[in-house]
Amino acid sequence: MQLRKVKHPTHYFAHNKVTLLRSGTAYFETLHRLIREAKHSIYLQTYIFDEDETGMAVAEALIRAAQRKVDVFVLLDGYASQQLTTAFIKRLTDSGIRFRWFEPLLKSKHFYFGRRLHHKVVVIDKYRSLVTGRNISNRYNDMPDQNAWLDWAVLTEGDVVSVLELICKRRMKVYTRHKKEEKTVLPTAEVKEECRVRVRVNDWVQNKRQISTSYLEMLRHASSHLIIMSPYFLPGNELRKQMARAAKRGVKIKVILSGVSDVAIVKWAERYVYQWLLRNRIEIHEYQKNVLHGKMATYDNLWTTIGSYNVNNLSAYASIELNLDVANSDFAKTADRELEKIIADDCVQITEEDYKKRNGFFRRMIHFLSYESLRLVLFLTTFYFKQRE
Repeated sequence: MQLRKVKHPTHYFAHNKVTLLRSGTAYFETLHRLIREAKHSIYLQTYIFDEDETGMAVAEALIRAAQRKVDVFVLLDGYASQQLTTAFIKRLTDSGIRFRWFEPLLKSKHFYFGRRLHHKVVVIDKYRSLVTGRNISNRYNDMPDQNAWLDWAVLTEGDVVSVLELICKRRMKVYTRHKKEEKTVLPTAEVKEECRVRVRVNDWVQNKRQISTSYLEMLRHASSHLIIMSPYFLPGNELRKQMARAAKRGVKIKVILSGVSDVAIVKWAERYVYQWLLRNRIEIHEYQKNVLHGKMATYDNLWTTIGSYNVNNLSAYASIELNLDVANSDFAKTADRELEKIIADDCVQITEEDYKKRNGFFRRMIHFLSYESLRLVLFLTTFYFKQRE
């Protein structure tokens, strides 16, 4: 194995093997397999970790890994996972797992009120990883009495995983007493396949808006078609401007949004944006089968981005997000086929006529008030944020 320093973590890395995972079963079976096969280290960082059947099974797998002397590091969001019991966490730490909260609510040196660890990533032995929008909870798994919420993950082996491990290590280091940065020398996995992949991070406090930039680049570069899947779809002004420009020059844009939402006010606010989308000849497809939680975009059968980033200002400014950009035609064609199949089989298209028929003046007022309320909440949530130089 070759050793090298990671100097340009925002650049594309050429030698990678990537696999798209959709179902909850596929994701959690892969996660358990990677944990079982781990020999040296496991980094698991996520937003929600529930103490239910899915969470307990993952915890037991991590404990078994720690017992066979694998270094296991777990970082969870201090707000979204706060329901975990003291006994549950003690079992993890007693087994040797190094556990940390990400900035517990109202308890932080920098006092970033509302800043959350929203990314979901697992890194195994420095050369295999899972990047996803999927949390660790029954809702995201296929259970006997329910199907998983729709979401995606990318299983990656290769050069880019060293950057993911570096991100995980640095994120963990912030919450240890040893602040001094180690000299970063990471092994490169021996992968012969060529697939260009780069890591993208949004963390406005750290002056990183890489995923937001990726979306803007996609809209500027697209020449034929693009599809965006996002729950909680509330694009900011700059993204709207680029979407309108792309549509005006003839790019066919489809957005896949939630028909059944887990947050009603967000869906009402989202429907306020429908009028703008329809005016700009952008197709709206509402997913009907289950709750939509997946975040993915692809264009021209050339490029795809997948991860935790929602197309709204909460992800842009108030959360730490992580995506992988995959610049590979075969992967993009696979993603495009999956999304088109979902549109054909599981979605209802919302036309201008449909929108007007279903939404009278009173409903449109509810949508408007929901939209403005969320804008106010976002302002209050991010009011105390400051960017670090």
